[in-house]
Amino acid sequence: MASVSLTLNKTAAALGSPIDFTYRFEVLPGAAFDGDYRVFMHMLDADGVNRWSDDHDLPTRTSTWRPGQPVEYTRTSFMPVVPYLGEATLRVGLYRLDAPDTRAPLQGPAPDSRSYKVASLRVLPQSENVFIVLRSGAHPAEWAAENPARDWFWTNRDYVASFQNPKKDSTLYLEFDGRPDLFDQPQIVNVYLGSQSVATFPADSVNPVLRRIQMRADQMGTGDMSELRISVDRSLIPAQLPGGFKDTRELGIRIYRLFIGPS
Repeated sequence: MASVSLTLNKTAAALGSPIDFTYRFEVLPGAAFDGDYRVFMHMLDADGVNRWSDDHDLPTRTSTWRPGQPVEYTRTSFMPVVPYLGEATLRVGLYRLDAPDTRAPLQGPAPDSRSYKVASLRVLPQSENVFIVLRSGAHPAEWAAENPARDWFWTNRDYVASFQNPKKDSTLYLEFDGRPDLFDQPQIVNVYLGSQSVATFPADSVNPVLRRIQMRADQMGTGDMSELRISVDRSLIPAQLPGGFKDTRELGIRIYRLFIGPS
């Protein structure tokens, strides 16, 4: 039906860290999909045990694909913290949305049950990451009832944390959402390193948004630890809203991922 390939922005990644996956499909001559399919990506350990599934929707429906058409997109995903370290194999394929056991025949390396070995990855320990330590301004973590692997926490108006200074240019990954539907204008989010503002943007989505914020080495100072502060210009208290809410917490934004990695 189509050829499939996958490119990663790194060959080794620590547990819990982000990876940029670039997927590419190219429809073969004379091929036509009989419906809409979804992508599956499985990370298998050395024994073939699936340690991570990152299934997701395609940017364009397969029922609209035409022969010779390339479909390429990049997706950033965070590796879960799983009980495995070492070499892993990444396999990709397509399955029907309305029939999950139905997979599309593709053209790719090492086919097995219509999955294809498209890449390898060395899984490193979580200790390789820069740890962020909460100081103030965060409520306890919550989980989605339908997906316990999806968790988040709400900030107060000001969230403050410390992290070990990497002493080199780095990237702050902030995945968050807000409640712009509850404000006349979306909240404004300010990100500070110490007292220096490094980013300002609106919390204008009720769905998670991933932002990459560049942090220069000089902005993090010369000490062993640096301070991160995330502030919003306005907060909300659900109990004060129409609708009979009983939640009396002060809420800023909802954070799903907060990660510091190399630029």
